[in-house]
Amino acid sequence: MPIIANLEALTPAVLDVMAQTRDPRLREIMESLVRHLHGFVRETGLTEEEFRAATGVLNRMGQQTTDSHNEFVLMAGSLGVSSLVCLQNNGEGGSTETTQSLLGPFWRLNHPETGQGASIVRSDTPGPAMFAEFAFVDAAGQPVEGLEVDVWHASPVGLYENQDAGQAPFNLRGKFHTGADGRVRFRSVRPVGYPIPTDTTVGQLLEAQDRHPMRPAHVHVLAFKEGFKTLISQIYVDDTAWLTSDVQFGVTEALIGTLERHEGAHPEAGEIGPWFSLEHRFVLQEGEAKLPVPPIK
Repeated sequence: MPIIANLEALTPAVLDVMAQTRDPRLREIMESLVRHLHGFVRETGLTEEEFRAATGVLNRMGQQTTDSHNEFVLMAGSLGVSSLVCLQNNGEGGSTETTQSLLGPFWRLNHPETGQGASIVRSDTPGPAMFAEFAFVDAAGQPVEGLEVDVWHASPVGLYENQDAGQAPFNLRGKFHTGADGRVRFRSVRPVGYPIPTDTTVGQLLEAQDRHPMRPAHVHVLAFKEGFKTLISQIYVDDTAWLTSDVQFGVTEALIGTLERHEGAHPEAGEIGPWFSLEHRFVLQEGEAKLPVPPIK
């Protein structure tokens, strides 16, 4: 590597070093990263003070990531990067709709095994009852049997159980298995829209940009079976606020579920006051069955 003579010589010198990377995919990524990162610094005329501030932000984001909170995942969603990666890698490279979506920062391993039609409410959780039924089909429209399906969502106060000491462990979480009909049924409470955490770096960014922190009400789904690409999805309640301004840029037409309000008695639960039903259909693609690394414990 030559001694750096001037500004124009720097980027080519760094690229020459990146070109020595043995792994071809890593080499491709690092060369592109250097070109774009150096281009960003040049285009914005980044000052020394701004550079120090930026490295400080990254340091704080690492310090703010804990067993129950992942600041980097939250930031990736707030910048639209998570959705971009998802859409680019599904739906035939983003050209068609997909029921794949964001993993989010709150998926955990080892959701409790739950029987078909059972409740995932595991502690006192006020709110109108919701009865969900999800159908899972392959690319030909045939039901997928033997899927392992995790479902989870925030409580009506807008907190996941790992964020809230008042909720029992794994409240509003469950693991199901599809039968020959390729369906999962469960009872819960109706989810609501909620703000993402605003007391960390992401919250500071939103405030500086005059952006709200709200996510529309949704239910998370992760479906796993050998022979299929692992389905990671979020189903959005179709009458909620914030559908058109999700702070995480996650809402697509294919992810808006069918939510209906009912006033009469439930066929199985009886007189429970007003209740809701939520239905949605997921399409799985053939591929590698691989679980993601959990963003929290």
